[in-house]
Amino acid sequence: MRAWVVASPGPIETRPLELREVPSPVLAPEDVRIRVEACGVCRTDLHIAEGELRRAHPIIPGHQIVGRVIERGRGVRGIEEGDLAGVTWLASACGECSFCQEGRENLCAEARFTGLDRAGGYAEEVCARGDYVVRLPSAWKALEAAPFMCAGVIGYRAFALTGVSTGQRLGLIGFGASARLTLQLALHRQCEVVVFTREESHRQAALALGAARALDLRWMAPVDCHGIILFAPAGNLVPFGLRQLRKGGTLVINAVHASDIPSFPYSILYEERTVRSVAHLTRRDAREFLEQVAAAGLRTEAQPFAFEQANEALLAVKASKVLGQAVLEIR
Repeated sequence: MRAWVVASPGPIETRPLELREVPSPVLAPEDVRIRVEACGVCRTDLHIAEGELRRAHPIIPGHQIVGRVIERGRGVRGIEEGDLAGVTWLASACGECSFCQEGRENLCAEARFTGLDRAGGYAEEVCARGDYVVRLPSAWKALEAAPFMCAGVIGYRAFALTGVSTGQRLGLIGFGASARLTLQLALHRQCEVVVFTREESHRQAALALGAARALDLRWMAPVDCHGIILFAPAGNLVPFGLRQLRKGGTLVINAVHASDIPSFPYSILYEERTVRSVAHLTRRDAREFLEQVAAAGLRTEAQPFAFEQANEALLAVKASKVLGQAVLEIR
């Protein structure tokens, strides 16, 4: 089969992904084999390609996978051949440690991740643990559903961690694919949403989707948000976010890798403000979020790229030239 491989990480401008003929993945008893139809292109894939998230190489990236099950191992239950299936970032966890027992398998020391520890979806086929795959409605289109597998689920988790509830004000810093889905979910829950982003085109898109305000990152007056999600992998924006947070509010950093956070005056953290991170996702997050898709009428804005354009898709993501979510179509 054909697959994109990161053999030697480097700046995406050097096009470190190589299109190769590789053996089809070996099906284990607990696995399903999926013919990939679409795979979302995530900023995490960029971190992997550029070597900021290091594991053994070579690796096939990609963790927002949608395709049809074409084979299942003898130990798999609850999903059949022919089903439309989704694969998320979390590939497996031990199931036995205290974190797994507490429902926080995302913090398991033995957790493994799709496209990082296990071959991902920048390929014609992928094998994944059957009990970590999500079964999707057969009528869904793979191109539109792929962003739900990470951008949607991780945005859902970050939103929950802010503690923002109906009628309160949510701030979003950065306006990529995850922020767009989180905005729609927050509006469904009747929250007021303020978006902060450098790009004028992104500010206009946020207003078109229903944001109450869309402001430049040079905005200085406090907006008094109950909670804020920082989507940009930029630690230097943490002080900015704290200044826009009301007393007792929570700033959630939604990034698997980010630049260093600079020092800041204690006064902007004081009065019981909280800074916390999001670490991956759980299967429960995925199930709960997918239940929200129809109820909230969530829509993705997929920008398709041909399978052969993986490097170009990542270049576009790095340059913030994608309005919505870049998705590789595998035909």
